[in-house]
Amino acid sequence: MIRIGHRGAAGLAPENTLPSIERALEVGVDMVEVDVVPLADGTLVLAHDSPAEPGNLPTLDEALAFVADRSVEVMLDVKGPGYERALVEAVRRAGLVERTLVSSCYPETVRLLGREEPGLRRGLTYPFDRLGISSRRFLRPAVRAALGTLRATLPLKIGRLLAGADASVATLNYTVISAAVVRSCHARGAQVLAWTVNDPVVAARLAALGVDGIISDDPRIVPGTF
Repeated sequence: MIRIGHRGAAGLAPENTLPSIERALEVGVDMVEVDVVPLADGTLVLAHDSPAEPGNLPTLDEALAFVADRSVEVMLDVKGPGYERALVEAVRRAGLVERTLVSSCYPETVRLLGREEPGLRRGLTYPFDRLGISSRRFLRPAVRAALGTLRATLPLKIGRLLAGADASVATLNYTVISAAVVRSCHARGAQVLAWTVNDPVVAARLAALGVDGIISDDPRIVPGTF
């Protein structure tokens, strides 16, 4: 099981910061995930949304330098199109191509990242989180119904989605993961990473389904962490 800290370790320190990354390392993650967006001047920073004001945000270069000499892999959640080349250049400068997974909900962005640097592992994030499901503890019935439909149909289309993005990793919200979708991914040689899991009971259930990794605000809940 790959233990992945979400936005560093967002449940243990402020998200997408160097202290959050440090806490993730302290609790023994295998991979640390952060969000990457550009500022108006093109500087890539750690943030979930493009900020109106730069503020005191760590740059991607700073974050990659922070982990470069640590025994950990990096997952970069690319929040939008248009800065693929700059992101690849940052990863190359840090010497982390072989230790980096890039993932996005935009298939074209994933394809472009692969063309810029074929050595990068690439994931497709699904579904596009328009509903804010990653941050909601309780979902409205209509949202639960929509997710149920996605979960039922995903095993039939996940192969096409991954092929369209030229991705070898399915980065899936845990609510749409089933044993069937895990089998479909594994049949084509693709890993399954589940986001964002903050309940140890859910983490154990996903582990039993055969997912390859779990992304959590508190990576200590992931089976095998203790």
